[in-house]
Amino acid sequence: MQNALAKKLKQNPLAADFLALLAGCCYPLALAPFDLWIAGIISVVLLLVAIDESSIRRGAIRFYLFGIGCYGVGASWIYVSIHEHGQASVLLAGMLVSLFVLGVALPMLLQGYVYQRFFRQGQVGLLLGFTALWTLKEWFYTWFLTGFPWLFAGYAHLDTPLAGYAQFLGVLGVGFCVLLSAVLVYVGFTVKTFRIFSLLILSLVWLVGFALSKVEFVSVVGDPVPVSVVQGNIDQRVKWQRNMVTPIVRTYVGLSREEWGRNIIVWPEAAITVFRESASELLDDLSKTTREQGSTLILGLPDRNVDGEFLNAAIAIGNGNGEYFKRRLVPFGEYVPLESLLRGIIHFFDLPMSHNQTGAWEQPLLKAGDLKVAISICYEVAYPDLVRSNQESPDLLVTISNDSWFGESIGPLQHMQMARMRALENSRYMIRSTNNGVTAVIDHHGKVAARLPQFESGVLRADVRKLSGTTPFNRVGQGPILVLIVSLLLGQLIWRHQEIR
Repeated sequence: MQNALAKKLKQNPLAADFLALLAGCCYPLALAPFDLWIAGIISVVLLLVAIDESSIRRGAIRFYLFGIGCYGVGASWIYVSIHEHGQASVLLAGMLVSLFVLGVALPMLLQGYVYQRFFRQGQVGLLLGFTALWTLKEWFYTWFLTGFPWLFAGYAHLDTPLAGYAQFLGVLGVGFCVLLSAVLVYVGFTVKTFRIFSLLILSLVWLVGFALSKVEFVSVVGDPVPVSVVQGNIDQRVKWQRNMVTPIVRTYVGLSREEWGRNIIVWPEAAITVFRESASELLDDLSKTTREQGSTLILGLPDRNVDGEFLNAAIAIGNGNGEYFKRRLVPFGEYVPLESLLRGIIHFFDLPMSHNQTGAWEQPLLKAGDLKVAISICYEVAYPDLVRSNQESPDLLVTISNDSWFGESIGPLQHMQMARMRALENSRYMIRSTNNGVTAVIDHHGKVAARLPQFESGVLRADVRKLSGTTPFNRVGQGPILVLIVSLLLGQLIWRHQEIR
């Protein structure tokens, strides 16, 4: 593909390398808290400019540079956890974050090589090959080495017409349409003969998304359900100290005292900082109080299994029942890879509750009165298939978290954005309870119905609704979008092979 800018960049390859890196740095501006969705499309267009006219090797490197810029800016919040709570020096924390960024960006190097080697010939390869490979790479991030499903293109479009695809194809499907839009913009600007075609297809993609956003698969059942979501704002630096157990409990009980009698009250992840068996008397008292008032209290606390192994748990007590054990653990936060080698090197590799085990994949839903509640803990909400993996359809989604590890960085706001997408994909209300924000109630369209300010203690009062019906995504998950992108890639490989013959 020929264009004047690409020719100039070919003469100055370092400028093209820098352009790819700069494009990656700009990409997170599309996501929370900046929410400049157009920045994501422009960033991808700039990457396409940078790789045009490049060799296979150089093009792959530019994909990698884009990834380094993307995660270097978009996942910079990891530094806060390592430096402030892991007690690593500025130099050591910077080095560890750099190693993380270089590692997490590696799939983009592979994506770049495969695209440059097999799919970059012609407009069809660009339109479908580039788009499908990018989406396949995002899916790869949902499971490889426990996964890091962060900074997906689709999250930036919760408030654009492309959000209409979420109920059908999930965040990967929305992202596919985002990438397709970026490629169409690029082709429209660089290939004169395809300009009208690109504009028509681009308009169609967005118009279909708008039409799909008006489709409803669920209906409201019954009256509004009053809920209270408690944000304790406990200082992470002292939260796990033994002498803080009673003051923390007093904080949550004090904030909740006026809420007894509301249908559901939610405390955040690890609101109680002692093991479940050690808190049995407290839990019995809370259960009695809430049951007498007709309330269900959902809260997080550490637990142990029959072998004495640690679990991150959520329980429902009072006018509800059930327990849930976290299935996706945070690397280095809840377990340490290569534990025998890394334990003790720095405090970050020995954080409180970093010896956890996973719960069973299939777990029954919690009950809150007559509502069936699906729970996710902390960054589990970043996994689309985990949130929708329940055998029976829930009436309500609840996610509890403690984002205090990441301070005033952009991480908690990105986390909140993911929760919004899960609510939209499954067309269910979601209650999000956190220690210091963002605590919110999200409606079944992914819109924030109510929220508390960050870094303040308080109680969020809102209503949720019970909904009947399920979305296509809730029923079949990511299967359809994966079938689509694999079919596109295989089809192009077969077509290219026949063309060469």
